[in-house]
Amino acid sequence: MGNIVAIVGRPNVGKSTLFNRLTGTRQAIVDEMAGVTRDRLYGKAFWNGTEFSVIDTGGYATNSDDIFEEEIRKQVLIAIEEADVIVFVVDVLTGVTDYDEGVAEILRRSNKPALVVVNKVDNSERILEASYFYSMGLEDLFPISSINGSGTGEFLDKLVEMLPNEGEEEAVDLPRFTIVGRPNAGKSSIINAFIGEDRNIVTPISGTTRDSIYTRYNKFGHDFFLVDTAGVRKKTKVHEDLEFYSVMRAIRAIENSDVCMLMIDATRGIEGQDQKIFHLIQRNKKGIVVLVNKWDLIEKDHKTTLAFEEKIRDAFKPFVDFPIVFTSALTKQRIHKAIETAIEVNNNRNTKITTSQLNDTLLPIIENNPPPSTKGKFVRIKYITQLPTHSPSFAFFCNLPQYVKDPYKRFLENKIREHWNFHGIQVQVFIRKK
Repeated sequence: MGNIVAIVGRPNVGKSTLFNRLTGTRQAIVDEMAGVTRDRLYGKAFWNGTEFSVIDTGGYATNSDDIFEEEIRKQVLIAIEEADVIVFVVDVLTGVTDYDEGVAEILRRSNKPALVVVNKVDNSERILEASYFYSMGLEDLFPISSINGSGTGEFLDKLVEMLPNEGEEEAVDLPRFTIVGRPNAGKSSIINAFIGEDRNIVTPISGTTRDSIYTRYNKFGHDFFLVDTAGVRKKTKVHEDLEFYSVMRAIRAIENSDVCMLMIDATRGIEGQDQKIFHLIQRNKKGIVVLVNKWDLIEKDHKTTLAFEEKIRDAFKPFVDFPIVFTSALTKQRIHKAIETAIEVNNNRNTKITTSQLNDTLLPIIENNPPPSTKGKFVRIKYITQLPTHSPSFAFFCNLPQYVKDPYKRFLENKIREHWNFHGIQVQVFIRKK
């Protein structure tokens, strides 16, 4: 289950540098997603055997002074509501500002686990100055320099210690299917349609996360948890439509699932937010089923469905091997199809292929289409095996892995997909030294 750490603080105190240090070489996870750097704000960090997600709230503020502080205050409130631990970054060079005092007060009142990181402490004089920040009344204070990394070890030890213990997983190890999507795409109504009136067959499980309702679906020979992320929203003063809020909510939901059903509103088409959520699902290597809801409201002829499918695959390129189901929560159209598809995708995610099958099938293909030679050097792939990971990953062992480029990796992935069913699933190809 994913723990979420949110980094808050004024602009230019070094939040992004700290973020990059925590997510480290994993920066690849924070790749250029649909365009702007605003999106490079979510990454994975790993310390002492604990993995957690880090969200840098800095990029979600609008840059005009009068609304600026208000925006950040809003983000602090959302972070308090959604994250497990808050990292509050302050700048030793400016000292305690009124704004810092304000945030500290919100944090003190919230009783949320919070750490203060005093940044830019890169000499002994500044360590002394860092202690002035104790006046804000938050006790866990860490002087660090996020540029050169000094002090980050102690800070991370404490941070990991403060993360909630994930506690006992549910006794039943069932697949989790999560419905994600923009607000108002119809997530709750589709869950009600899935569950139908047979509420007694469906036993609500107290969710391990504060903000998802787990419902056990046990009928028609199926048994899994449906996770509804929409239902438990506490109304706060925070604006509902804040992009940052929906991204945080989606991250939490996606990390806790096996297959994500991404719900698109047919009447609104595909929007930027849908693409973002799709990329988050991909990045977390979860199964994907796209549900197009409210399909009953669309004027149709024999080409409508195909045209809409093409639009979706086009928007979510380069990954196109995923199922699309056209549903209506209202008329219960293709509700069972949606569930059956999610179950198939979950089975695909757990497909294990024996090493002998892989080598017998793929080595002859590779022999006929070897990787292009580079500088007169020939790459020879000798052996293939599936790695013991949560989502399907394959290692191809060869003499010169550095010469195998992305286009050839895609060729290998396509060959795997041609011979085995990984519909709806990310397949990773690793080239390793023999």
